[in-house]
Amino acid sequence: MRFAGIDIGGERHAVAVVNDNGALLVRSTLFGEEAVGYQRLRELLGDPDDCLVAMEATGHYWRNLFAFLVGHGFKVALLNPLRTRRFAEEELERTKTDSVDALGIARFAAQKRPGATPVADEVTAELRELVRLRTRYVDEHSDRMRQLHRAVDLGFPEFTRHVRMNTVLATAILSRYPTARSFARLSVRKLAGLAYDGRHQVGVVLARTLKDTAKVSVGSHHSEAFELQVRYTCSDMGLLRNRVKQLDQEIERKLQDHEVGKLLTTIDGIGARTAACLIAELGDPSRFRDAAALASYVGVVPRLRQSGKRAFSGARGLPLGNARLRHRLWMPTLVAVRKNPWLRAHYEHLLAAGKRPKVAIVACMRKLLGAIYSVARNRRPFVPHLATAGHEQPVTAG
Repeated sequence: MRFAGIDIGGERHAVAVVNDNGALLVRSTLFGEEAVGYQRLRELLGDPDDCLVAMEATGHYWRNLFAFLVGHGFKVALLNPLRTRRFAEEELERTKTDSVDALGIARFAAQKRPGATPVADEVTAELRELVRLRTRYVDEHSDRMRQLHRAVDLGFPEFTRHVRMNTVLATAILSRYPTARSFARLSVRKLAGLAYDGRHQVGVVLARTLKDTAKVSVGSHHSEAFELQVRYTCSDMGLLRNRVKQLDQEIERKLQDHEVGKLLTTIDGIGARTAACLIAELGDPSRFRDAAALASYVGVVPRLRQSGKRAFSGARGLPLGNARLRHRLWMPTLVAVRKNPWLRAHYEHLLAAGKRPKVAIVACMRKLLGAIYSVARNRRPFVPHLATAGHEQPVTAG
């Protein structure tokens, strides 16, 4: 068996090959992110039947190379960069170059024998891209919101007392009247008749309130530069809001074509967007050894520190795992605790046992992951059943 290690780069990569004993077969060689470079790599690797290729999942740079190698019949293992870094520290390496890293990855593969990474199906791959694109747009919308708050605080700070900034109403008004001075020559009737979503209007009461407030506003920045900031930011927010709405529709449509994704929505508290996020981050949850392994991957595991006679279990959780997925599961867990009788009973049981509310919520997230794993493994909708102890246990049934 031969083990190839590839250090991924933006424009060029490095590859080295060792045998079962870690002896060098192919010295570290650089090749480019191009057709000629890929062909050179193919010649260096030789027969794919007795070769395992290992590479770090570095950003997006590995994806074209992964598709090329899988298409040529190679078994490819994607590695967590943290594992390879710890392996290099174990060898007390003092030099770090692309060539050294490639050889270290090859020797890591020879010693640890990582399993080949499964290729995601087309629907899962598309859901992953759509979910991450939606996340980027939501983050950009939040950035624009902060920029709009700054500009409005300088030109019309009292505006936020009457209109919530994260609404279509706010952007519709501010895109036309960005500062307090803009309301000076504006009639109440004209502002009241402004339609902000195609059918609803501002109304006379709010229009008169805004006009009267603008007359005595303490805002002192009314120049063209500040007006442009508000108008452009409102325009960007409207565009991003519409794109997120379109992506939500596309994600829900794609989720209907995914067997596991549809089944996950049968769990109270998990909607279409959360189910799509789970599929995007986990692929098929049943690929994990068990529910505990899934929880460990997400990072919802207790932390125990023990040395001699001292043991500390109340320390903060490990800074490992999929933080993005933990973040996305927090609000669905809060919703599930309220709406899902099975999970609410578990939460109340933990509170009665003296657990702190936030600790109980994290424990409920861990239990929710168990339900997710059960649904994915059995390929059946989720149905909770009461246990004799007084709190519910998750099972699936047709």
